[in-house]
Amino acid sequence: MKTKQILRNLFRYLRRSLPLLILALLLAAGAVVLQILVPKQIGAAIDTILGKDNVAFGRLWSCLRTAGIFVLISACCQWLMSLLLNHVSFRVVRDLRNDAINHVTRLPLSYLDSRQNGDIVSRVITDVDQVADGLLLGFAQFFTGILTILGTLVLMFLTNVKIALVVMLLTPLSLFVARFIASRTFSMFKAQSVARSKQTSLIDELVGQQKVVQAYSYEARAVEQFNECDRTLCDCALKATFFSSLTNPCTRFVNSTVYAACTLVGSFAVIGGSLSVGMLTTLLAYAGQYAKPFNEISGVVTELQNALACASRIFELLDEPLPEVQEETDDLPESLRGDIRFEHVAFSYVPERPLITDMNISVNAGMRIAIVGPTGCGKTTLINLLMRFYEIDGGTVTFDGLPLKDIPKPFLRRNIGMVLQDTWLSDGTIRENIAMGRPDATDEEIKEAAKAAHAHSFIRRLPQGYDTVLGEHGGGLSAGQRQLLCIARVMLCLPPILILDEATSSIDTRTEWKIQDAFSTMMKGRTSFIVAHRLSTIRSADLILVMKDGNVIEQGTHDSLMAKESFYRTLYLAGSGNS
Repeated sequence: MKTKQILRNLFRYLRRSLPLLILALLLAAGAVVLQILVPKQIGAAIDTILGKDNVAFGRLWSCLRTAGIFVLISACCQWLMSLLLNHVSFRVVRDLRNDAINHVTRLPLSYLDSRQNGDIVSRVITDVDQVADGLLLGFAQFFTGILTILGTLVLMFLTNVKIALVVMLLTPLSLFVARFIASRTFSMFKAQSVARSKQTSLIDELVGQQKVVQAYSYEARAVEQFNECDRTLCDCALKATFFSSLTNPCTRFVNSTVYAACTLVGSFAVIGGSLSVGMLTTLLAYAGQYAKPFNEISGVVTELQNALACASRIFELLDEPLPEVQEETDDLPESLRGDIRFEHVAFSYVPERPLITDMNISVNAGMRIAIVGPTGCGKTTLINLLMRFYEIDGGTVTFDGLPLKDIPKPFLRRNIGMVLQDTWLSDGTIRENIAMGRPDATDEEIKEAAKAAHAHSFIRRLPQGYDTVLGEHGGGLSAGQRQLLCIARVMLCLPPILILDEATSSIDTRTEWKIQDAFSTMMKGRTSFIVAHRLSTIRSADLILVMKDGNVIEQGTHDSLMAKESFYRTLYLAGSGNS
């Protein structure tokens, strides 16, 4: 992403705080003007010393008092400016993070599946902080630096043209040096940002899977992986820091040379009588003030390069195209019945590797459909297409005669209840987790759903019952208990279409049979899709879809498929010993 576009995007966020930003810049301008006037008062104070035992004390104290007032007011302006800029900075950080999270929650799963979680986390947290520190706070230094350069230059020309020309002609060399170095550090800071995101991803992965790491004695290799990642980040950071740190000493050398030249020229002017000692002091102070912003700007340029590199990663995320948002209309029914048709459907995660080529399925409302097949055959893919987590590449899918692509996703998902093998619980109370799909549910309804899922008994035994706060991912509960809560979540909503993807995989056999009875009651009159590896649990299904290599190769009831030499029969007989 080009720098102009990054700045244009950032300005959209700054525009919301433009009055505060303008006020901060006015305060900055006031502080700069007052700082520039202080050396003039100091020079005038020096010139009140006319000779031995000859000092104009009245004028001396007046100059010093005026200089003190200027310093005090300037300090107040700078304090207020910093306060306002910090407020603007935090507001931009808040808006950027809000927009990033809102964007991430609406991005298609195909994008999220192809990115590491740590990379997205790094963009939303670390990169946003870098933008605030570098662009916003650095911009204040840049602005005050430019004003200081212009103000001191004008006053120097009014005081002594010859010295002003020496300063004006030599000092910009430091800016060219800074620009030369900064232009070569942008790519280094971007590489540092990418390396940091990879490290964040690895830490997130290792911390989240500590049980697996320790169970397989993977600690040494995990540390080795982290060290390699850390070395890469260290190398990138060292290169970026080293090259960017050359800026300040280089510019300081140029500015010291300028200061020495001013002193030499000014000394001859004082000897020649064309310049007083006080005026020379003022001019040297101006030369220092004029040179100082070049040093600050050179440091700011380094921060800006880092911030721009981070901003480009944030806006790359925010610029990812979102799926088209479909508005719900009056043409939609109150709810879906569950008549579903797949006609010549084609789909692939990667274009060059087709997965589903010609799928045809016909499901009537209220039917119980089981999906079976070997691992990797496309069972979960079929569920993803039903939920519109992914869009089909060809063919048509209809719900109650309505094309799936014309059904708004929120409406579709309100009509489908889903229990996955992988449980997900948020950081909140048990009550809040069960009521996720129906926040307006009463306590009695939540308890009834928990009882139907056989979760009520273990919830009652917890210290705070339904008000027990769960840790991250349901920490403190067993895998089976977490799955029971997810089942209770669906039983509270009772949508017209159900999807059970290995919904009882972590539950003991006795509880599973009880839940199967609860499921049987819940599934009456509802279209239900059941993904199961234990084939004995789906014998009563109205329709069994047998999948292999991404396609449905057989369809029928348990009895009809067992009556012939079918692939299902082979699967069933092979697994009957474990069922």
